[in-house]
Amino acid sequence: MQRTAPDPRPEPEPDPPVGLPVLPDLVAHLSAAADRTEADPPGGAAPLRAAACGYWARRGLPTAPDRVLAAPGGPALLLALYAAADGAVVLPRPCAEWYAPPARLLGRPVHLAPAPAESGGVPDPFALLETVRRARMHGDSPRVLVLSVADDPTGTCPAPEQLHEVCEAAAEEGLWIISDETRRDLLHDPHDTVLLSPAEMLPGAVVVLTDLRATLVPASWPAALARFPDTDRGTVLRAAALDALGAVGAPLPGPVGCAVTHALGEPDALRARTATVARVYGVLAAALHHLVTAAGAVCRPPHSGSHLYADLEPLRRPLAARGIVESRALERELTPWRARGGHRFGDAPGALRVRLGAEALLGDDRDLRQRTLDAPDPLELAHVTEALTALSRALTGLTSAPDG
Repeated sequence: MQRTAPDPRPEPEPDPPVGLPVLPDLVAHLSAAADRTEADPPGGAAPLRAAACGYWARRGLPTAPDRVLAAPGGPALLLALYAAADGAVVLPRPCAEWYAPPARLLGRPVHLAPAPAESGGVPDPFALLETVRRARMHGDSPRVLVLSVADDPTGTCPAPEQLHEVCEAAAEEGLWIISDETRRDLLHDPHDTVLLSPAEMLPGAVVVLTDLRATLVPASWPAALARFPDTDRGTVLRAAALDALGAVGAPLPGPVGCAVTHALGEPDALRARTATVARVYGVLAAALHHLVTAAGAVCRPPHSGSHLYADLEPLRRPLAARGIVESRALERELTPWRARGGHRFGDAPGALRVRLGAEALLGDDRDLRQRTLDAPDPLELAHVTEALTALSRALTGLTSAPDG
């Protein structure tokens, strides 16, 4: 078990990505609502929640509007869920970097359970049980497990049997399961990857969380959804989460709410864009995986989203010879490729792990990014091959024996 504590020395954030070009259809709907002055009510307006029901029904999760909450982004919604659950939080290690900060803000203890070798996104079930047991021995009361069926930072998807074991273990311990399904639509090969929601396995114990900025709307439009179980317990949790959203004053901006409502209908252009993004991310992530493993790193093959998680522990000796003995230094060396050290995802700072992402290969401006999305084979584009070649040279320089 590992319990986290606030870091008294916040690190400077890497430059944010440029973002993908915004679809004209979404721009038109936002512009049409630009003169709307009122915000949506906390939890989302009725039309948006009804559209969210259609979104989930198309994914095999029938939902009623009174089971839905909307908020300006995943972190805000996670904050409300943690407040409503009122207890310690268990996270897989590694996990998305936005999972832990809302718990710390509320003063909730955070306990990390290691993910198995096969896949990130979920803890090993035996490690989960041991983590919960030890947390209780230390006086904490775990109430929530956050997991991801399409993981950031590892880009992997847990196998259904692996996911089922974890969910059963969490349910036996009385934990709410928050299933982050933000990247479920970004499978690189939907025919080769089986993705199930924990809400299909344990309908009464799972809250589904989706930050729409990964697929449906631009990264600058804060919008996220939560789907609650159709049970008395789910009703109580939703009411408490809605109270938390109201208390912090976290509604969706009115124009954004209108545009998000349209996006949740998934018009043809938006579906085509999502499929294109998933395909391009798959090609670029596979190229990154080949590159880092050829350099001697250990890395799970990515199957979803834009990220992968490279473990350079096998290369510790040559890295140490260059003064690189922890993930912060590794992040600094690989900053041009928007690397983020494993310490940001709950890993020990001394571990030589780093997240790399396909966004670094798309191009530095929107025109290049659009060209990358339009290309039949992104690996034939000059700016992509140049970025991959530069990263390969950087890794070779870092991991080869120093002269002399």
